[in-house]
Amino acid sequence: MLDRTEVARVLDILGNRNRRRIIELLRQKPCFVTEISDRLMLSPKAVIEHLQMMEREEILSSHLDERRRKYYYLANDINVVVNFQRQETIVVARTDKKAKFRHSLSMMRKMVHTREELVSHLQHIEKDIDQQIREIIEGGREIFRDEHEIDLVIALSHCDLSLPELGEVTSIPEEQISVLLDGLIRRDIVERKENQYRIRGIDAE
Repeated sequence: MLDRTEVARVLDILGNRNRRRIIELLRQKPCFVTEISDRLMLSPKAVIEHLQMMEREEILSSHLDERRRKYYYLANDINVVVNFQRQETIVVARTDKKAKFRHSLSMMRKMVHTREELVSHLQHIEKDIDQQIREIIEGGREIFRDEHEIDLVIALSHCDLSLPELGEVTSIPEEQISVLLDGLIRRDIVERKENQYRIRGIDAE
């Protein structure tokens, strides 16, 4: 049984829609950062922040696969039961109730239709992203020296990231990432701006 402070922290976590979406996704299967980023259309940086917060609260945990990618999974699932107790009874005219009910049904239909359109659109986008990643991996074999370089470039294709964030996304040791980035910078593939790394010339495409 959680005390009031722990309940308050859990409610703060669940108060964020994207954290609820991440939890719902991890209920289906363990995922790594870029997978969550692609599925939920969030930046890897935002995903990392949400995951770290939930890992600190022991809602999530993680493990490394054979490629040393960090997979996240639910360590403790959350079920919230909310009871409402009315302090007073409000009398509503029957006609108003019917009108409100019809309006709710109409809104529900519109929302379901919109959701179906968005899901269909997202499925197409996910297929396109998967295809693009496959093309990058296949074409990158002639450009990059190893799979770690490809992993870094794919991570940076999502958004600009710092060294620690790249370590979180790729699960490559930071010392090794630093060496790999130096090589990519010398070959004009990656550039550094303050503490962030980015793909050189990507905005021009």
